[in-house]
Amino acid sequence: MRQVVLDTETTGLEVSQDHRIIEIGCVELVNRRLTGRHYHQYINPQREVDQGAFEVHGISDEFLADKPVFADVCHEFLEFIRGAELVIHNAPFDLGFLNHELRKLSAQSPPVEQLCSVVDTLVMARQRHPGQKNNLDALCKRYGVDNSQRDLHGALLDAEILADLYIAMTGGQVALSLGGSEDALQNGASPIRRLPAERAPLRIVRATPDELRLHDERLQEIDKASAGQCLWLQHEAAESV
Repeated sequence: MRQVVLDTETTGLEVSQDHRIIEIGCVELVNRRLTGRHYHQYINPQREVDQGAFEVHGISDEFLADKPVFADVCHEFLEFIRGAELVIHNAPFDLGFLNHELRKLSAQSPPVEQLCSVVDTLVMARQRHPGQKNNLDALCKRYGVDNSQRDLHGALLDAEILADLYIAMTGGQVALSLGGSEDALQNGASPIRRLPAERAPLRIVRATPDELRLHDERLQEIDKASAGQCLWLQHEAAESV
């Protein structure tokens, strides 16, 4: 499964005021593993950055002056995300701005949601942690994800952090503890550290015929002792139907 974790930075908060995208950051996951492929682009919004937005991301009008406009990068960006499942924190915000940019190019442009499916990790976090803070910084602390480099918001860095968070929130192992992720962190377990994408694949060791025979004998013993309640054998029987 191919997923693209995406984040944007903008000139302000409201599409209705014609605020624009100034940065797009994406990282690719295939089968829940970072591939090392990413898309990152600064964009000239052809308008000024609001002071409040500048204080959040630190991207100035002067820095953006020589960057390409959205029309110049649109094709490459859409090709990178096309057909993937997008993972976005507060998806309506980013999708609203992306679709606004596409509509400015052509009124007939299909919305991003027609090119990709979308997972909103903010919705996921609110369901799992109701009544708690669920911004990226709060979730990093909760799940032990390293965000020490995040002094200001930045689309690519935030996408990388969100990729770690998404994996942790959807079954990634946070720590070697049976007490759950938050218990593990409170007990001093180490936070998640992203492994390099170029690492060697894990070696698969398959059971030998003798090991399979001993395993089956053990299951039969368990089934006999439990009066036919061995769940493993029940599962195997159901799978063979």
